[in-house]
Amino acid sequence: MEKIYIFESSLREGEQAAGCGFNPKNKLEIAQQLERLGVDVIEAGFPVSSPGELEAVKLVASKIKKCTVAGLARSMKKDIDACWEAIKKAKKPRIHVFLATSNIHMKYKFGKAREEILKMAVEAVKYAKKYTNDIEFSPEDATRTDLDFLCKIVESVIGVGATVINIADTVGYSLPMEMYRIVKHVKENVSNIDKAIISVHCHNDLGLASANSIAAIEAGATQVECTINGIGERAGNASLEEIVMAIQTRKTLLQKFTQVNTKEICKTSRLISHLTGISVQPNKAVVGSNAFAHSAGIHIDGILKNRRTYEIMKPEDVGAQGHKIVLTARSGRHALKDKLQKLGYKLKDKDFQKTYEKFLNLADKKREIFDEDLRTLVEGQIFKIPETYSLQYVNVVTGNKTIPTATVEIKQKGKITEEASCGDGPVDAVYKAVDRITKIKTKLLDYSIKSVTSGKEALGEVTVKIKVNGKEFLGKGASTDIIEASAKAYLEAINRACQPRK
Repeated sequence: MEKIYIFESSLREGEQAAGCGFNPKNKLEIAQQLERLGVDVIEAGFPVSSPGELEAVKLVASKIKKCTVAGLARSMKKDIDACWEAIKKAKKPRIHVFLATSNIHMKYKFGKAREEILKMAVEAVKYAKKYTNDIEFSPEDATRTDLDFLCKIVESVIGVGATVINIADTVGYSLPMEMYRIVKHVKENVSNIDKAIISVHCHNDLGLASANSIAAIEAGATQVECTINGIGERAGNASLEEIVMAIQTRKTLLQKFTQVNTKEICKTSRLISHLTGISVQPNKAVVGSNAFAHSAGIHIDGILKNRRTYEIMKPEDVGAQGHKIVLTARSGRHALKDKLQKLGYKLKDKDFQKTYEKFLNLADKKREIFDEDLRTLVEGQIFKIPETYSLQYVNVVTGNKTIPTATVEIKQKGKITEEASCGDGPVDAVYKAVDRITKIKTKLLDYSIKSVTSGKEALGEVTVKIKVNGKEFLGKGASTDIIEASAKAYLEAINRACQPRK
């Protein structure tokens, strides 16, 4: 079997998703989880884009030991210099240079002829080569590039030292049969293609990113660029979990393998979802909450007799649970601890005690506690940041013929302050009361609420994004009371804004 290299780009391409952004601590946390996942290459960012981004990539490069760490650079000397500055301490550094090659990009983005673009590409790769031997070149919008010119530019950059050639379906335009044809054409018409790895980078504008990636593999590509949960620009990118599990599930047909530890997939998916605030749709392949759920009577009967009747993958193989155990307030500490361990959480006694207390409070409000409830409780505890302000009390009076009024008590440095305010709605009233106490000027950019589980007693999870002093901060809060969840989410975002930032 042939190995397929997994080039993971959540920290660079994924960060380009609207509303998504990582601070250096987030980037390192994700990179370390990707290392545990077993990806081959981590694209850590676009160093030249800002001083903060350069430092974040540098942090990742200094800590990751098993994976190649790549940085992105345009075909410009200043980009390549910044990229090397960021990744030079990596154990295995890679400079990823890109340049648009399609007629529409050359005409409207650059206003340059093919000969000029070819010269820029060659000079960029030659310049990057003075820093490291591991150079990846991406012809941006390759799938809309004239094939003869694509082959010419690929052959030229390999000739001056490119070791990876990435065929980019930048706008998600290709169909699988077309992607197969393009990769096959490059493989058969570039004389020195044996000196480089063929990679593929597919976007999901037509919902075909994963299918196009598999088609490229069949045509001879041996590296796939992808992201966790398929996050990325516009409709996103090819999903790592879909590609890896397609290769593993159909390995007899494809005759390929990856070195990904698939049991870390769901954990990685949840980490990305938590840090981006982007929820995974329930019916998302492999990692969605319904990916291994069965409700139809015929399906359930088949599963009970033989799992393979309706499941082509084992839930445990991707780190998911095969079934759901329902807990109540009478389940006890041992049952909760056992269930948490099965979900992948091993908490210290102090953290477990706090989680148990939150569990009891929730169990008094709900008849049944589901896996999703427990994950929300635990992640709210283990990802909790230091509290400059903590919610003590919230009370709201509202109605269709009443001006919404909120009373809020907040604790800061041992002192409890109470304020009241009116608003357009109950949540607006709460937030205005909080603002009076904290005296921090905030702008609410986004507010969303979702049900963690089903039913009238469901736990509600609120996500807010605020802007303070020109910087954006994310906050989450969960409760069976959406007003309380809203207050918690708002205060978490404010507490993030109060933390020292390097």
